[in-house]
Amino acid sequence: MQFAFNTTKIVVTHKDAAATIEEVETRLIDGRGFALATINLDHLTKLRSNPEFLKAYAKQDIVVTDGNPLVWLSHLAHKPVCLVPGADLVIPLVETAARTNRPVVLLGSTDAALTGAARHLTKLVPNVKFARCIAPIHGFDPTGEAARAILEEVRQVGPCLCLVALGAPKQEILSALGRDLAPQAGFACIGAGVDFLAGDQVRAPQWVRKMALEWAWRMMQNPKRLVPRYAACAAILPGQCIEAIKQR
Repeated sequence: MQFAFNTTKIVVTHKDAAATIEEVETRLIDGRGFALATINLDHLTKLRSNPEFLKAYAKQDIVVTDGNPLVWLSHLAHKPVCLVPGADLVIPLVETAARTNRPVVLLGSTDAALTGAARHLTKLVPNVKFARCIAPIHGFDPTGEAARAILEEVRQVGPCLCLVALGAPKQEILSALGRDLAPQAGFACIGAGVDFLAGDQVRAPQWVRKMALEWAWRMMQNPKRLVPRYAACAAILPGQCIEAIKQR
């Protein structure tokens, strides 16, 4: 039984973090690549108007739910899934890479953030091996020549875990291309996960997350950017509720 967003035909493939990590571990051991995306309401708004983003999402091997509204929608559909935020997956993913003796590539953000994140992760997972830290130039095209050169670097690493921190839709589009150009790499789209680890962004405290108010915390940090985004997300919720009920 799978929960799908019928307006975009995107399916949540793994119910919880445990199933996700199990799949990742199997693929890393076998040297089979993957693309992992964490869908949220903002992604749904973008998917409705961005054909390239929708095409990239269709190539994701693993899709999990990052956002309490989508978890609530899954319960409304009687096909419940768990909350699996990308930021919460970073450390388990790195631990899995270390356990399977696969190197890690950090891709995205800035050189300083990548260095800080690598330093922090090394303290938490001492046996992790970092093969590359790649910060693309500002405004780079995730399907252009610069992206292809980056993916060639990843391909040369061989079987590995590549944490992609570019934000949507760039990270998903790049990961989809990576499935073709670096097929042994596992691409995991983690959004602000690198910046949280580096300390460049401050994540909401645990008690705020438990109250399902992380969105409000983030909005207060950057209201000019996020108020319009969350308004657009709220606007599609009634339609998504109707679609969820139809799945019963």
